[in-house]
Amino acid sequence: MDIGAMSRGPGQAGARRGTARAIAAVVLTAGLAGAGTLVTTTEPAQAATTGETVSSVSTASSVGTASSVGTASSVGTASSVGTASSVGTALSVGTASSVSTASETGVNCRRVKCVALTFDDGPGRYTDALLRSLAAYRARATFFVVGQNVAAHPGIVRRTYAAGHEIGSHTWSHPDLTKLSAASVRAQFARTDRAIKAAIGIRPKLVRPPYGAFNATVRLQARRPVVMWSVDTLDWRHRDSAKVARKAVRSVRPGSVILFHDIHPSTVRAIPQVLKSLSKRGYRFVTVSQLFGGRPPRVVYSRG
Repeated sequence: MDIGAMSRGPGQAGARRGTARAIAAVVLTAGLAGAGTLVTTTEPAQAATTGETVSSVSTASSVGTASSVGTASSVGTASSVGTASSVGTALSVGTASSVSTASETGVNCRRVKCVALTFDDGPGRYTDALLRSLAAYRARATFFVVGQNVAAHPGIVRRTYAAGHEIGSHTWSHPDLTKLSAASVRAQFARTDRAIKAAIGIRPKLVRPPYGAFNATVRLQARRPVVMWSVDTLDWRHRDSAKVARKAVRSVRPGSVILFHDIHPSTVRAIPQVLKSLSKRGYRFVTVSQLFGGRPPRVVYSRG
């Protein structure tokens, strides 16, 4: 997988900071359905697994090389993401029939502190290690997968879904959808839907546009909730596990949707600390759909 890193100016990133409540208010009052509306974020560029590069990323000033991904040896040992004994047996993964729904988990996010951990750009070589860490804390998460990676690694997607996690669409090849025609946007979602359905038997109910860039055309072609985030860990920029964990833990509040990327080994190594710290503070880890009681709004930043 070739992954590039996109840099953005501080003014652009700063404009998107603030509480999720403030962002959501602006989005709703501005009327996102109006033509020309565009939301962009600091998510890094991702090239296709076939080796193509991302050449038209909004305001991108530089695109890195695959060397920024790191090697498998940098993932660390199994102890860095939880020991085998803390994970349990293979039965904790189970089959697709063991997937828990929001009602089965018994978590009422209006009464307890919930947080939605979300992971973009996979599946990849580090996803299985991440699944072991999540299993150790009985945590549920939402994975926004890239269609061509699903086609290349359907077994990982099946294991993710069977473990009770939610699978969402992150398009087929990770383009900036606001630069595509309506037909091309529709094709990006449709092709990914087919790959996901072939892997786990269902069509994803949520989408997340690459780079967080969307407009009225993208929303119309998505035909389902568009999921953004309220906490950006900037893990694609800071390949430092401790820094990523601190950012996530310090910025969280009940109802937060936190953005990570499971293609980075440093991120996967950070998750055990995130889970440990937030568990001590009484947080429950749920999917995006569970966070909203099964009814996410048209545009999601956080709950509340």
